[in-house]
Amino acid sequence: MISLASEFTDGKGRHARGWLFFDAECGFCTRTARWLLPILERRELAVAPLQDPRVGALLGLSRSELLRELRFLLSDGSQYGGVDAVLAVAREIWWARPVAWLAKIPGMMGQLRRGYYWFAGRRRCAAMHCEIERAS
Repeated sequence: MISLASEFTDGKGRHARGWLFFDAECGFCTRTARWLLPILERRELAVAPLQDPRVGALLGLSRSELLRELRFLLSDGSQYGGVDAVLAVAREIWWARPVAWLAKIPGMMGQLRRGYYWFAGRRRCAAMHCEIERAS
């Protein structure tokens, strides 16, 4: 079990067999994490913001590396980032496993990675208001 206090959940020390770390400054990411929370809790998994100061130390990443992508850490030490994190979470949820199966199609991982990083680079624009659009 991995122990971490999460302001996102209840602020107390929480134990889980895995943690999904998301960008709390991204409205889309936060809404998705809230939606996933009860689904993951049934599987002894938890969510916490990447901005929590303990997360960087736990994952061994600098702040700039940390905020680049979604992260998923399992108690066995397996660590995933970006689309690999999405797929690792999908493998934990029976009805989401087809997404992980899709990734096995030759050439699909490259497409998924490009799509993930395209979206991640614009994720603050996924909310109702976009900084780029307001500036123009």
